[in-house]
Amino acid sequence: MRYDLLNDDLLDICRNAEVSDLEYLAQDIREFLIDKVSKTGGHLASNLGIVELSIALMRVFDSPRDKIIYDVGHQSYVHKILTGRAAGFDTLRKYKGMSGFPKSRESEHDAYETGHSSTSVSAAYGMAVARDLAGEDYKVTAVIGDGSFTNGIVYEALNNIGDSKTDVNIILNDNGMSISHNVGAMHRYLNRIRSSKKYDEAKTSVKSVLSNVPVIGRPLSRSIKNSKEKIKYSVLTDEAHIIESLGVKYFGPVDGYDIQGLTDIIKAASEYKGPTLIHVITLKGKGYDWAEKYPRKFHGISAFDPETGEVISKGSAPSFSKVFGETLTSLASKDESVVAIAAAMGTATGLIPFYEAHEERYFDVGIAEEHAVVFAAGLAKQGFKPYVAIYSSFLQRAFDFIIEDVALQDLHVVFAIDRAGLVGADGETHHGIFDLSYMNMVPGMTILAPADGNQLSEMLEFAKDMSGPVAIRYPRGSSEGEHLRLPRFRGSNNILSEGRDVQILAVGAMLDEAIAAAEILRENGISAGVTNVAVVKPLDTSWSSIGAGLVATLEDNVISGGFGEAFTSAYKDSPFDIISIAIPDEFIEHGDIPSLRKECGIDAVSAAERIMERLGRSTK
Repeated sequence: MRYDLLNDDLLDICRNAEVSDLEYLAQDIREFLIDKVSKTGGHLASNLGIVELSIALMRVFDSPRDKIIYDVGHQSYVHKILTGRAAGFDTLRKYKGMSGFPKSRESEHDAYETGHSSTSVSAAYGMAVARDLAGEDYKVTAVIGDGSFTNGIVYEALNNIGDSKTDVNIILNDNGMSISHNVGAMHRYLNRIRSSKKYDEAKTSVKSVLSNVPVIGRPLSRSIKNSKEKIKYSVLTDEAHIIESLGVKYFGPVDGYDIQGLTDIIKAASEYKGPTLIHVITLKGKGYDWAEKYPRKFHGISAFDPETGEVISKGSAPSFSKVFGETLTSLASKDESVVAIAAAMGTATGLIPFYEAHEERYFDVGIAEEHAVVFAAGLAKQGFKPYVAIYSSFLQRAFDFIIEDVALQDLHVVFAIDRAGLVGADGETHHGIFDLSYMNMVPGMTILAPADGNQLSEMLEFAKDMSGPVAIRYPRGSSEGEHLRLPRFRGSNNILSEGRDVQILAVGAMLDEAIAAAEILRENGISAGVTNVAVVKPLDTSWSSIGAGLVATLEDNVISGGFGEAFTSAYKDSPFDIISIAIPDEFIEHGDIPSLRKECGIDAVSAAERIMERLGRSTK
């Protein structure tokens, strides 16, 4: 490596070094990312694609005074390196280590915290208006991917920005993908611009483009006269009609790997009076053959061998997502009314087999969770049986539509809520710890929680012929449990054992923790039983006859509004005492699942200690 990424002042280098030296810096950063992420796992492909753009942004803007917002936060690794955090990459996404997303508490250069998508333009507009109201003059830039452009909030923001004429810079990082390949009319629109002859011929229009930019345009045009052969950007008046009709000045498309060209066009756009959008063409996985070839695999990947690109350790047990996809594919083969809906996460939610077998009944709506839910409502209204597969934390965005469009009409939509509970390395923005709370309050909603893959498969089949809205929530990772095979799911809960002192009601995948906690309690002379809570809502009426002196509920959801709170409210007048063991009412950082469960007090040891304390017993 030419540069010492751990100790060199990379911001100073970005601002003052020759472009030829910055090309070496870009190469060093790519080698560093491949080396570090191969050990820790993380979001690699998107960061490899944005190296030169990140350098150009730091070359033009004065961070942290100028505000740069990375829309989907996992593309901020290069930004973190350039702002002095390279040393933290050994702990990337590890418990108590560096976050894989922007965190204001981690650095003043992280202007805004993002984790989902499509919020950067609205946030940038808010910051720009705040700047203007305060009489200040810093720049505000949102870096957003083309996949995020499928979400409606972007157009709500553009509608306001274009009307207000506020100075806001938007960088559209267009690599043709989100996690999977992008879909929809906006994707086709951007692809038409990418493939336009004007892009190939853009070098001929550089001078005229920059000459039209007030104040600095003509000097810039003259300064790049001899290098215009290298620069690929233009203002495409016809193809850019949608953006410009909203009142936002369009620049592009721009070669995402020409540092000088990027620098010049970002400078020009930042001096333009009013909102601008620079359309930058990049390649997901740039510079690493395996990531370029398999960008979906390297979007978010576990530790891997950088030579072969193969994941180093991977369990043989199928994931819950895999079980979901295979089961739904089988159900659809027997029932032509079954359809599957994904929101840019078809691969991650296990739906590729469904797509391959039933392409005409597979719908990927892009990053548009709200639309996915209402679209499903329309299908259900006409007699189809839609299964909507969305991560727990992403489904939060569609909460209003779950109530108003599905539940209010009592429509039979099955929500396959993937990544429920603690998800690990992605942290606060991705933990699925609120779904029991926000689904629990919806009238008519049935909530199921499988303890393992077998139970998930049985629930998916059982739910097919139910009525009304159904939510099936399941965690990330292996679908195999340590417990014995459970009885076939037929719409009820399972009492595995009964205790005189305490009965632990374990929600879904918390079953193994409950079994281990019961074993600890028995070793301490306490009679403990365990119930597999497969049906969270409606509450089981038979629980009023529990004979134990204490009932302990155990769940991987926040305590506010969760299963324990609902159970306590319903059975507060019962003869048994109740203790709810759940995730505290706070945001949980990233880390491995065992460490996070222990921190939250929902692991077996912590649960046993809480129960013994409630019973007035001390541990051996």
